[in-house]
Amino acid sequence: MIVKAVKFRKDGFYTQPFAFGGKEGVERYDKNIRYRGSLQNYLIDTGDEVILVDTGLPAGTPEEAPDENSLAYTGKDICSYMDALADLGYKPEQITKILLTHKHADHSGELKSFPNAKIYVNQDELSAAELQGIDNIIPVKFTDGAYYNFPESQKITDGVYFIKAQGHTNGNSIIVAENDGLFYMLHGDITYVDEALYENKLSVVFEDIAAARETLDCVREFIRNHPTVYCGTHTPQGYENLEANRVMDLDNPVETIFEEYDFTAQESTGIYVCSICGYVYDPAEHGGVAFEDLPDDWRCPRCKQPKEKFNKA
Repeated sequence: MIVKAVKFRKDGFYTQPFAFGGKEGVERYDKNIRYRGSLQNYLIDTGDEVILVDTGLPAGTPEEAPDENSLAYTGKDICSYMDALADLGYKPEQITKILLTHKHADHSGELKSFPNAKIYVNQDELSAAELQGIDNIIPVKFTDGAYYNFPESQKITDGVYFIKAQGHTNGNSIIVAENDGLFYMLHGDITYVDEALYENKLSVVFEDIAAARETLDCVREFIRNHPTVYCGTHTPQGYENLEANRVMDLDNPVETIFEEYDFTAQESTGIYVCSICGYVYDPAEHGGVAFEDLPDDWRCPRCKQPKEKFNKA
């Protein structure tokens, strides 16, 4: 078995209030502390089949242009998700299964590019707008009982497990791949940066904070008891852990490298992008109403996050 990262954005950031402030509130944390951000999903090549864990942003999603007040920034394009997959040497027709961690478009964006793959999705996520019109979805009902300390799981194939991990979304899941005595935990947004895992902090993005707390507790307990390579989506720590086969040690954190971002003024297009789910607000598609003129309590139509989670494009 081989696990690889499919890298498609780099040089982003997640501020400390965003990454840590889910429970205690953003005001307790310093917005000038920015952790490195990126976007990558993962691929599992078992030798018999090729399995994707999530499928990136939709092609054509505009880049964001963050400013000093941006809480999060997904980064600059390296290439499209499909080009990143091709750069690893894989074609769409080789993909046999897709395991979706959750609905957000930076994880589900290219599902329709794999019509021959079986797409496994937590059954609690099926009503999501991002998943409509896709016929090759298999609802995961977690019929295989507990996976170690996680109460609900489903075996996908030898060494690959789909684990219920609600909180970030109501249908959020984790994938664990077992290989050569290591447990590769491929997750969406249990944490956005590894520092939050070490510090035991929840991000500000959740649909059920109590479930998110329970999930993070289970993740940390699992890591304490099993040699785990922790592979996230939104930080280069994810693929750095993978490439080094680095086993997480919660008592000895890897040294933090902070992001020093140059907020050079960029010409605004008037378009705004949600840094959480990738929803694009284009005034031309909303009667010419500028984003700045939307009510203060307006929320993302897709993920229900407030205006402050949007960046200029």
